[in-house]
Amino acid sequence: MHKLAHLDHAHVWHPFTQMRDWLKREPIVITFGKGALLRDVHGKEYLDANSSIWTNLHGHQHPKINAAIARQLKKVSHSSALGFANEPASLLAAELVKTANPSSRRREEAETSVPPKSASSRRRLQKVFFSDDGSTALEVALKLAYEYTRRTRGSKSQPQFLSLDGAYHGDTVGAVSLGHIDLFHKAYGGMLFKTDKVMSPYCYRCPFNKAKPERADAREYRKCNWECIGKVEQNFSTQKKRGNPYAAFVFEPLMQGAAGMIPQPNGWLKQVTDIAREHGALLIADEVMTGFGRTGVAANVSSRLTPSQKHLPRSYERSHGGLFACHHERVQPDFLCLAKGLTGGYLPMAATLTTQSVFAAFLGEYHEFKTFFHGHSFTGNQLGARAALANLDLLQNQQSRAARAKLERTFAAELDALWALPYVGDIRRVGLIAGVELVRDWRTRRPFDLREHAGNRVCEAMARRGVLTRPIGNVIVLMPPYCTTPAQVRRMVSALHAAVTEVLCAD
Repeated sequence: MHKLAHLDHAHVWHPFTQMRDWLKREPIVITFGKGALLRDVHGKEYLDANSSIWTNLHGHQHPKINAAIARQLKKVSHSSALGFANEPASLLAAELVKTANPSSRRREEAETSVPPKSASSRRRLQKVFFSDDGSTALEVALKLAYEYTRRTRGSKSQPQFLSLDGAYHGDTVGAVSLGHIDLFHKAYGGMLFKTDKVMSPYCYRCPFNKAKPERADAREYRKCNWECIGKVEQNFSTQKKRGNPYAAFVFEPLMQGAAGMIPQPNGWLKQVTDIAREHGALLIADEVMTGFGRTGVAANVSSRLTPSQKHLPRSYERSHGGLFACHHERVQPDFLCLAKGLTGGYLPMAATLTTQSVFAAFLGEYHEFKTFFHGHSFTGNQLGARAALANLDLLQNQQSRAARAKLERTFAAELDALWALPYVGDIRRVGLIAGVELVRDWRTRRPFDLREHAGNRVCEAMARRGVLTRPIGNVIVLMPPYCTTPAQVRRMVSALHAAVTEVLCAD
C-alpha cells in the first residue's frame, strides 16, 4: 500500500462513506489531473466521469482558469468581506446578476437601487450574497426567506417551507431540514425544524403512471393526468386554509440530484412554480448541481415548453446559452443558489442571488438591527472570484456553447447502447447529466436491494476499467466535463456497459 494511502487510512474521515469498508482496501489516491483525465499515485489514469462529484466544468488544469488564479495570487489571495469590498468579488457579482436575468435590459439596471415597480422587476435578481458551498448557499436563502416573510407578513407569522420528496439541499441544519432522504437525514431529526414535502415527478416509479416499462426514458411513454401537479396544488391549498400560506417552495430545477437523478417531465416546473406564485410563495431554486450549463444549451429550451408556455418572453431562451436550468422553462426564482461549478470546480465558493425587494426588507437604521446577521470568513474570496469570472467567460464563449451542444448529442447517442442491458431499467438524461437506474428485472421495475451493493460494485468494476464515478444507491451517475472528447464519452459508457455485464450478469 502506498504511504499516502496509509496516511489516509490513519487520519482521514471521508464524507458519505462507510469507513469500515473503506479501511479494507487501498484507496485510489489522486495526484494529477488534466482535462477529463485523473492520475493516481501508481500512475494509472482514469476518466473523471462525474466531474469530481459534479463540480468540474471545463476539465482539470484549464489554462484560462489557471492563469486567472495565478494573476490574482500576485495581488492578494483573501481579504475580509466584513467591512471591506474587493475587485474580483464586485466584478463577479455584477456578472452573475447579468447572467441570471434573462432579459434585454441594460446591464446598468442591475446596479440601480431604485425600488422595483412591476412584478417582473421585483423578480429581477439584483443582489449577491457570497458563501462557501451548496449547503451554505441554501442556508442563506432559507434564512433570508424566513425573515423576509416575517417582516412582510408580520413578526408573529411562522414561515413554513415546501420541498420535494427525495430532496437534498445540503448538510447544514437548515438545509437538512429542507431535505427528505431518510437515509441521510433521519438521524438528525431531533435537531431539525419541520418542513413539508410533496411528491416528486419520478415518472419511472410514479404510482400514477399506468404505462408498462419500455426501453426508453419513462418521461417519454408515461401515461398519467399530471396527478403529481395536482398534489402540489393540494399542498398549497391545504396550507392556505390553515391560515399560514407557504413562505417558499424549494426545488432543484429539471433534475433532482441526490434523489437518484430524477428528471422532471417537460412543463412540470413551469406549472408547479405558477401554482406557488398564485399562493404567494417565494421560489428558491437550488442550482448547485444544475447550474452553469449542465442541463443543456439554449437550443433545447423550446423543445421543453408546452404550447401554453411559448408566449413567454423569448429573452429567456437567449439567456447566455441556457446556463441555468430554471430558464429552460422560463421560470425566474426569487432566490438562485449556486455553488459547485461556480468556479469551474476549482475552489469552494457559493452565491445566493436575490431580489431588490428582499434586500430592501433588511435596510434600516443601525439601532433597528435589520441587518442580515449571517456570514462566512471566506465570503467573496478573491481567488474563488477570479476563477469564477474566468469560468463565466468560458461558458459564454460561442465556441464553448457549440462544443457543449456537440458533446450533448454524442452523450445521448452513446447512452442509447445501454438499453440492450436487461439490468438497465431507466436512463434519465437532462443535458450533460445522466442517471442509469439498475434493476433486477426491467419488465417489472423490480429494484435491487440496497444491501446487494449493485451500484457500488458496478462503479468498482468501472474503476478497474479506468473510469471513475460514484453511484446514488443503484443509480449510476455519468456527468462528463465539458472538455470530454467523443472517444472519452464512448469509453465512459462502454466501461459502464462492461461493468454491468461483469457484475450483474454473473450474479
